[in-house]
Amino acid sequence: MNDSLFAKKQNIMPLASRMRPRTLEEFMGQHHILNKDSLLYKAIENDALSSIILSGPPGSGKTTLANIIAQKTSAHFSSLNAVLSGIADLKKEIDDAIMRYKLYEERTVLFVDEIHRWNKAHQDALLYHVENGTLILIGATTENPYFSVNSALLSRSCVFILESLSEEDLLSIASRALSDTENGYGRLKNLKIDDDALLYLVKASSGDARHLLNSLEFIIKTTSEVDGVKHISLDRAKSTVQNLSLVYDKDGDAHYDTISAFIKSLRGSDPDAALYWLARMNKAGEDPRFIFRRMLILASEDVGMAYPQAVSIVESDAAAFDRVGFPEGKYHLAHAALFLALCPKSDSVNGYFDAEKVLEEGVRAEDVPSHLRDSNRDKAKGDGIGYKYPHLYPGHYVEQQYLPSSLVGRRFYNSSDNGWEGKIKKYKNIISDNEA
Repeated sequence: MNDSLFAKKQNIMPLASRMRPRTLEEFMGQHHILNKDSLLYKAIENDALSSIILSGPPGSGKTTLANIIAQKTSAHFSSLNAVLSGIADLKKEIDDAIMRYKLYEERTVLFVDEIHRWNKAHQDALLYHVENGTLILIGATTENPYFSVNSALLSRSCVFILESLSEEDLLSIASRALSDTENGYGRLKNLKIDDDALLYLVKASSGDARHLLNSLEFIIKTTSEVDGVKHISLDRAKSTVQNLSLVYDKDGDAHYDTISAFIKSLRGSDPDAALYWLARMNKAGEDPRFIFRRMLILASEDVGMAYPQAVSIVESDAAAFDRVGFPEGKYHLAHAALFLALCPKSDSVNGYFDAEKVLEEGVRAEDVPSHLRDSNRDKAKGDGIGYKYPHLYPGHYVEQQYLPSSLVGRRFYNSSDNGWEGKIKKYKNIISDNEA
């Protein structure tokens, strides 16, 4: 390629497009589904692919894999983006595929990018034609396909889950881009990028190859020569790529997975992990009120009676955040998170839900023991007679039946030995020993 054509190509096509792998051998990552012994690898190599759904985070290779399939298959290859196309576009593709098969017995592979964007009607329109073999579907989605793709369509397809690329894979992709003389920057003999700067760009991409290549292209184009050298240092990389690319869709899997990791870290009493996931959510722009709402739930559900004041403290932090706002409000988010992570834990309040289940067993209002009933209304019938007033007894405690007769001996509250609850448990045992 001559220099003028090379320069024109570099100006028109982004580096990520120029460096897109064209063969399975060039494809990086996803070894769990694309090793040479895998069914998917063999199906692509032998042009024996059936309908598939590719699910994975941005930049993991879904579109690239579809393009490789397009090069390998003898079938006609068409593509649609679910964001930009509607039912009319889909109908035209289906009609063309039917006509193509009737005239030439040529099958059609239809790639639908971001298939989760299509509603049920769009996805249903594919069913018959996927089932009878008119279309071989390749659907790509960043969402959980078991929630975002029609179950009937899933049953007619094989689902393959792609993962974020490893740092090792990303370093290989970056090195290839820097050494490739046709599509990358191998011709730039005056380019010098420090190892720690390249590693920073890799880490900042969060497993997204497209983001890495875009960042690399931007920093190379915006770095001026000094003494004839384009030198990209760590400081230069940091000043150019200031924010880490966090895979985080507020309505998607990353949102739920990250808050789940945060809550589980609090429940597991790991303050370091709790702060990390909290910072990650803040960095991605998560609604702090959503985070506080989940922490308030955990304060009762998982801290509970081990530290009964937990709800009040988290609520106070939430109120303080509303008054202060960002950025200082991060102190209140962190304070609540650390407090909950360090608290003793008890899930004894879940006994309430066991009590709810009992209601399905047919316990009636008439089962209220007579000595617990309101004596002010029906004292003549004996209601309230026999009730023992606890404050008249030593320790302000006396044993008597409080549950309906059918439930006597049934346990709903199972106390832990942690925190305040453990102290109360010990105190109650002392009372019981004294009573004995």
